[in-house]
Amino acid sequence: MLELTMAAVSGADAGATAGMQMAEAASEPGAVLRVGRDVSVCGLVTPQDWLFVSRAHLEFRCGADGSWHLTWLRGSQPEPSAQVGLRVGEHVRAVAYGGTVPLPSGGSGEVVVQDRSGPRSVNVGFYHEV
Repeated sequence: MLELTMAAVSGADAGATAGMQMAEAASEPGAVLRVGRDVSVCGLVTPQDWLFVSRAHLEFRCGADGSWHLTWLRGSQPEPSAQVGLRVGEHVRAVAYGGTVPLPSGGSGEVVVQDRSGPRSVNVGFYHEV
């Protein structure tokens, strides 16, 4: 099971958890959870006017072995207006635009989508229950 919690945070709201959303999926091959602005394809939806987040921005996908991977989906622009980082414990790893990284099996962490033009972020906590 992969559990996600998401909070959209602007500079004035730093530290607030208002508007938190949750989603989960069983660790079955092919299971997918998406984060973005498009409610028709994303289980966790950001504010519509936050254009630094693509319609479908992040994808969490379960592989054949039950492991989960995070992909920063490429949007319509050649260069992103955000940066994405994966934090597990004290370790922070940048995720490349269009890149895929594994999530720790049986672990937890946070994915942060940071607006490059202002103090806004989308924080997605994850917990992989085995």
